[in-house]
Amino acid sequence: MLDKKLLEILVCPICKGELHYDKSAKELVCAADRLAFPVRDGVPIMITAEARAMSLDELESLR
Repeated sequence: MLDKKLLEILVCPICKGELHYDKSAKELVCAADRLAFPVRDGVPIMITAEARAMSLDELESLR
């Protein structure tokens, strides 16, 4: 679980856009860049090399 205040200030490291927390996958998702950043032990890993590319179908299923 991520702190609500932390979620409010975190942005995508690439586009500086809004991130959405996917609780089931434990990932922060940037829809604009179609990337999912992992959250490990409650700590967001905001390193581009650690991000996972997402398909359009995956993004649609989150909406």
